[in-house]
Amino acid sequence: MLLTMQIHHDKHHGAYVENLNKALADADPMIQQTSLDHLLTTLDELPEKIRTAVRNNGGGHYNHSLFWPMLRKNQGGTPSGDVAKAIDDSFGSYSTFQQQFSDAATKVFGSGWTWLVADGSKLKIVSTPNQDIPISNCIAPEVPMLGIDVWEHSYYLKYQNRRPEYVTAFWNLINWDFVNERYARLR
Repeated sequence: MLLTMQIHHDKHHGAYVENLNKALADADPMIQQTSLDHLLTTLDELPEKIRTAVRNNGGGHYNHSLFWPMLRKNQGGTPSGDVAKAIDDSFGSYSTFQQQFSDAATKVFGSGWTWLVADGSKLKIVSTPNQDIPISNCIAPEVPMLGIDVWEHSYYLKYQNRRPEYVTAFWNLINWDFVNERYARLR
């Protein structure tokens, strides 16, 4: 799995950053100085010639920048603290949440992500295609707490086309301290 993550980080995530920088290189200096969060939540306001590149590559950079600290080797286990309570309140139990999240991640068509998001005071599970992100939902932005990358590049070397096995292994890598920190910032 180490080689997969190394290629995933260095090549795939690195390419999103490089391509985002290329797309912004000729943009208005005000756009270049705008935060990634703001760019991604105001996509419709960007010039058409860079909008798709920002959506795809900015989204890829944003998603992966969250993904890496959500992982910790041999961590996993069950959540504790406020996130554990919020999961129980929102899903009834951790095992119900885990099953629903795994089902959603396994069923993403093609490439994308599955997220545990905070939608106001409630947690819910959403899936996004490609490199779309929950905060781009301008009607009601959803703050991602936990996400799994289900693009084949994230698991293919070890699991080939066996996404369900990758999703099962994911539960052994979750950095619940990071998830709790993100959740605490919302409160």
